[in-house]
Formats: sequence, C-alpha cells, structure tokens
Amino acid sequence: MAKITMKTPLVEMDGDEMTRILWQWIKETLLEPYVELNTEYYDLGLKHREETKDQVTLDSAEATKKYGVAVKCATITPNAARMPEYNLTQMWKSPNGTIRAALDGTVFRTPIIVKGIEPYIPTWTKPITIARHAYGDVYKNTEMRVSKGSKAELVVTDENGNETRELIHDFTKCDGIIQGLHNLDASIAGFARACLNYGLDLKQDVWFASKDTISKKYDHRFKDIFQEIYDNEYKEKYEAAGIEYFYTLIDDAVARVIRSNGGYIWACKNYDGDVMSDMVSTAYGSLAMMTSVLVSPDGIYEYEAAHGTVQRHYYKYLKGEETSTNSVATIFAWSGALRKRGELDGTPELCSFADKLEKATIQTIEDGVMTGDLYLISKLDNKKKVDSKTFLDEIKVRLEKLM
Repeated sequence: MAKITMKTPLVEMDGDEMTRILWQWIKETLLEPYVELNTEYYDLGLKHREETKDQVTLDSAEATKKYGVAVKCATITPNAARMPEYNLTQMWKSPNGTIRAALDGTVFRTPIIVKGIEPYIPTWTKPITIARHAYGDVYKNTEMRVSKGSKAELVVTDENGNETRELIHDFTKCDGIIQGLHNLDASIAGFARACLNYGLDLKQDVWFASKDTISKKYDHRFKDIFQEIYDNEYKEKYEAAGIEYFYTLIDDAVARVIRSNGGYIWACKNYDGDVMSDMVSTAYGSLAMMTSVLVSPDGIYEYEAAHGTVQRHYYKYLKGEETSTNSVATIFAWSGALRKRGELDGTPELCSFADKLEKATIQTIEDGVMTGDLYLISKLDNKKKVDSKTFLDEIKVRLEKLM
C-alpha cells in the first residue's frame, strides 16, 4: 500500500524528556509506515532553546503562521532547579506562552473518552472542551504590599496627560495588599472569534461565563464583546448549523456543567480556564487523556498533549528501566494536526488515516491493553498493563487491520 502524501508541510516542534522519546517512537511505529511525513522541524528541547537563546521558539511560531498547522511535543519550562542541570544562562519562558502570544491563540482542551475509564460525574457521557483565554488577568498582574496609613488609587493617564482616579482602598487601620489587572479589547475579541469559530468546526454549542454582576466593567466588557461579535458575525451561521451561543454567570455555569451530559465548548477567562481545565481533566479520569489545541482568530492551529514531559519516567528510562508512559494525548496531537492538514489541503485520505489512528488507539485501551496510569483507574474486568513501547505496538496491530 502506497504511503499517504502531504501537500503542505506541517510544523513539527520536538520537545523534552520522556515525551521526546515517545515522540520518536510514535513517528516510527504509527506514522512513518503509512504517511510520507512532510514536516518543517524545530527542536524545542531545552538544550536547543538554550543554544539559540530561545530564537527557535519564535521561529517555530512564525513557521506555524506560514503553514497554518503545527504539532508540538511537551516541553520543559525551567525553574531554578533546572538551571544547573541544563547549564542554562537564564530561565527561559514557557514555549507555550511564547507561541500563544505570537499567534494570539486560545487554548482548547478536550478529554478523550474510552470505555472503562468512568468520569467521576456519571452524567458526563460526552466530552467538555475548555476554551481558556490565554492573556491578561492575574497572569499579567501588578501587585503591591501596602502599609497601614496608605491610600491606594487606580490612576489612568490619557494621551493628553489628563488623569482619572478611582479609590481602591484607604488602608487607615491595617496593612494590606493590592493587585492590578488588565486586558485588551483586541485580545478579548480574538478570544471570542476563536471560540465561535471552533464551535462551528465541532458543530457544538459555545458557553461563555464571567461574573459581570460583580465586575460591572471588567467582566462586563468580556460579555459585551462576545455578544457583539456573535450578533454581528456568527448568529446566522450558528442558526444554520443548529447550534447556539450561550452566556451565563460563572457560578451558574459551574452548576449547569455538573448537571450536564457534556458535548459543548465552555469558554473561560484566563484564571477560570486554568482552574476549570484541571477540574474537568481530573473528573474525566486522567490529564494524560486530554488533548490541547491552540487556535488563533484567523484559523491557525497548533496541536499538543495537555500534560508535561513526564520527568520521573524519563529518569527511569535513562537508567534502562521499563516505563509504562501514557502516549495517548501525544498520539491525538499528531492525529489532530494531520486531520486539520488534510482538511485544509483537501486530502481526505489523510483525514481518514487520522480517524483510524484514533480509533485504533481507543480500541487498544477498550480491549484491555493499557499503560500503568490507566490500569489503575480502568473498570474493565480483563485488563493488562504494558510498557510504553508495547502499547504502541499493540495500537499498530489494530491500525493495520483498519488500514
């Protein structure tokens, strides 16, 4: 059988530690025998980021803009402990954060559902996708300790030098703290369009929630921008697709989510999305079964696993010890990127291969063959724990039958 060809290159971003090892095994076992991979390769491993002073991360983001689709391996965001380990000259920023900023992207995280891995919420029979606005709020905040007797004000100076002041608090009786947050209309608008476009892609409802009853200007601005863009640009498209855009307060959204069956996109502000994505991934069973795709407002896609580099397993691997590392989310990063590449290029055979790869992966787990993390939580009666490489080989057996 001839290999499937790719018309346009896919941007390939390699990563770190155990996921870097799995990355190569996935390509060798599940991709290269069937697809003539056409990728523009960037090594985002921490060692190479240090060698290039992180220029490689910026270059990979520019390539993603050029080709429209990327697939990324998990990478290390170094802390102080990693400085001597990798002989770093500085603690390089998160590659994900750099790429998000370059693409003005929104992160969408979706659980992979398989039989035997039961959600902690029994009614969640369909996946809930969390869309996180990845700009501003507490992640770009300014904070200060305030001493007793101080007065804190919010001061804005316009382009003509005129000041507008609002009292934050008069700390007459006690020391305290203050925090300043900001956001940008353009970033909120990009977030809204990315969410609404993704809803059309998946043919799913989009929910957005904030706390506009309390935050009558900051959160209300999110609500207004979402509604304006939906009414002016998406309402007719949504009605034609038979889906809806829905706004509610964040506390009401949480209650609705718990009672729901899933099957929609939940758009959240930055902090809300950070917390809720972890809650949803845990409730569905495993962060290792969570896909992540970064989508820009103008339709650029970057696929990756939601989890990290699996450092502990990597150290075992270096000692020659057997590992049973879950590669499912990384496989689905590749399948998602290949499917999107096929959709954009008009290559249905590439889309079909991506579908079969995902089906083979799920079938392997549902047949009772799985890695150690899933073995511990699977409710299947007949199950078997296998090592990382054997798991991929088992997927290949089932993929061969589907091909």
